[in-house]
Order: sequence, then C-alpha cells, then structure tokens
Amino acid sequence: MRALLLLALAVLPATARPQAPGSPGPATGDLPPALAPAPDVVLSARLAAPEKVTFEEAVKRAIAFNTSALIAAQEIVRAEGLMGQARSASLPLVVLGGTWTILDHDRILNGRLVQPGQSLQGTATATVPLVAASRWYSWAHGVEGIDVAKLSEADVRRSVAITAARAYLTVVAAHRAIDVSESAVKVGRAHEDYAVARRKGGVGNELDVKRAEQERWAAEVQLQAANALLARGREALGVICGGGGPIDSIGVPEVKFYPDLAQAEQAVQGRQDVKAAAGRSDLAGAIWKDSWADYLPVITGGIQGYVQSNAVDPTPPSGWVAQFLLTFPVFQGGLRPAQSKERGAIAREAEEALQGVIRQARSEVRLSFEAMRYAYAGYDAARRGAESAAGALELANQAYRAGATSNLELIDAERRARDAATTAVIAEDAVRQANLDLLSAAGRFPP
Repeated sequence: MRALLLLALAVLPATARPQAPGSPGPATGDLPPALAPAPDVVLSARLAAPEKVTFEEAVKRAIAFNTSALIAAQEIVRAEGLMGQARSASLPLVVLGGTWTILDHDRILNGRLVQPGQSLQGTATATVPLVAASRWYSWAHGVEGIDVAKLSEADVRRSVAITAARAYLTVVAAHRAIDVSESAVKVGRAHEDYAVARRKGGVGNELDVKRAEQERWAAEVQLQAANALLARGREALGVICGGGGPIDSIGVPEVKFYPDLAQAEQAVQGRQDVKAAAGRSDLAGAIWKDSWADYLPVITGGIQGYVQSNAVDPTPPSGWVAQFLLTFPVFQGGLRPAQSKERGAIAREAEEALQGVIRQARSEVRLSFEAMRYAYAGYDAARRGAESAAGALELANQAYRAGATSNLELIDAERRARDAATTAVIAEDAVRQANLDLLSAAGRFPP
C-alpha cells in the first residue's frame, strides 16, 4: 500500500502546482515523443478477463502450484534419493561377471595342457558389510534428512501462503482505491457540469469552468493510476498462484479467531519455520556427535562362486571362495579430525540459526499485537476523517450552488475529501495486513 500513499502524495500536488511569475505555462500542443498518445497496437490489445477467486482459493493454489512450493516438494524426493545412496553402502552387494578368453593356440607343457586356447568363466560375488558403524549412521542420518526436507517444505509453503495472502490483500486495496477515484471523478464531473451551466446562464465565468475541468482531470489521473496498480496486483497474484494469467479477488477474507498474547507466544514452537530450523539443528548435531564412528574398523564378508569350461588340473570346473576383509585406517593425514571440526561448526551454526529464528518469531508476535492496535486506531481516525471530509464537501457544494462562495472552496473540499478517502483505503489495508501478521506470527496461518 505504500504505492497508494505515494500515488496520493505525488499526483495530487502536481495538479495544482503554482507557476512562477513570468514563467511560461505548460505546453498544451506538442508532446515529447515519450509522452505521445499510446500507439494503436497498445490500445487495440484485448487481454483475457482475469479469473476471480476467493482468498482461500488463492492461498490453496499458491501452495499447490507456486514454483517455490514445487521445488521444495522435489527437495523431499532428492532427500529420499540421498538416503537411498547412503543405505546402499550398508546392504549386500551382488555382482555377476563373465570372461571369455581366446589365445592363438593351446598352451601345452610336457604333453600336459596348461592353458586352453579358449575358455569361458562365470563368477557371482556377494559382499556384505558385517561391521560398518559409519555407514549405518549415514543411513540413519539420511532418514533424518528426509524428515528435515519435509519440515523445510512446510516452511516454504508457509512463506508462499503468506506472500499470496499479501498479494490478494493488495488487489483488494487496489479495488478500494479505484472506488475512491471513481467517486472523485463523478464529483469532479458534476462540478464541471454545474460550472458550465452557470456560465451559460450568465452567472458563472470561464475561470470557474477551467478550475472545475482541472480538478476533474486530476481525479481522472488518479483513477488511471489506480487501474494500473490493480493490473499489477492481479498479475502478481497470478504469478504467485502459478496461474497462466492475472487473478482477481472476490470479497474480503474474514478472521474468525484471534489468539491472545499468551496463546501466540506458546504457539511459536509450532510454527513451520521454527520446526524446520529445529530439524536442521538436530540433524547437524547428530552428524557431529556420531563422528566417532569414523574411527571404527570396517569388516566385510564376501563369497564368490565360479564356473569355467576347459578346466585345467588341479583347478575344478566349479567352486567357491569366501573372504573376510578387515579395514582399519590408522592415519589419513588428519582427515577425520578435520571432518569432525567441520561438522561441529555446522552444528553450532544450525543451533545459532535456530535461536535466531525463535527470537525473530517471538519478536513478530509482540510486534503484531502492537501493529494491530495502532492499525485499528489509525483506521478509526482515517474513517472519521473521511466522513468529516465528505460532510465538508457536501456543505461546500451547497454553499457554492447557493452562490455564497466561489468554487475555490469547493475544489479545496474535493481534494481534501479525495485525500481523506485515499488515506482511509491505506488504513483499511493496514488493518488487514496487521491481521495477517498476527495470525502468521501465532502460527495460525496458513491453517
């Protein structure tokens, strides 16, 4: 809504900026090329009407089709793949092989066949890790990684939902800004028509007509700027929801339940972002704690069966071989202490990140209550101010039509009424945004 405030501050003063004495007035004929009328290719474009959805539908679509949410869902699949890779090192490995050997002729020594000219050999090897603590822990950490990926995906969905909700509320506020601008245009046209009628009746003058025209055109400028703001809001909402075009709002979301401060502070631990940070911290701590397993030996058992043609004595045509392999690295150039040092730093970083997320969440809870209190007070003041400005406009209009004042007082009342109505729209949006902040801070949005 800062754009609406800037719109109110930038457009309105420019319509009545005084000219310095002796300075030439604005040119009304030729315009710079950059400000020339819009080309026909732009004016003739016919875009499809935006799809209208409710607040709940917009949030659901964003969670289901937003790019960030879809990527986060694939991260779960990626975590499952990483877990499968880590698990494979702890499961049996079976390998089949075959060899076909061709020599130029048989090898014969003292009338005895030593090596045939052609021979076929097939093997089947099975290897099983019997003692491999580091591999088992990697498997367990991969399973925990899937849980962390799911928590992170929920955190991303929460962020996407909040972004979609803010975009939806921006579209709602843009509609309200258009209503205010359209009302101002109607008032300006009525003023202009009355000024023209007075001049034709010989009561008014050309100065009153030009003043009324200028004020009506100022309202038109604000209306077109509000329309552009609405178009941008619709497109932004469509992109967030993963749609193929702009999406418009239907109605205003209702808040059915507000948690109190104690409930909101207790709910901090249940927020998706806090859970995701806690999961990452727990996983990093577990990996660091289990670094001792890298110092344990690895015992692997294997058995290999073979079958061959043209067996040469004393080798039988088929048989098997069993082995037990012990691997115990004694010195690896400081690799294992360095790995433990790195894992410790990662674990401490994750713990600090968790504490930072918790502090931020609690700060958001406190701030949301303060912001809502001020937002409601500001909206009440803005609403009362808009009502007073509307009443002043009505009185100024009656006085002008009765001939008691000039149209300067009426124009001033119109501007003040337009400014007050715009301020009320900004305050109204601030209330809705504050409601969203409170619910999201308390972990109640998305539901």
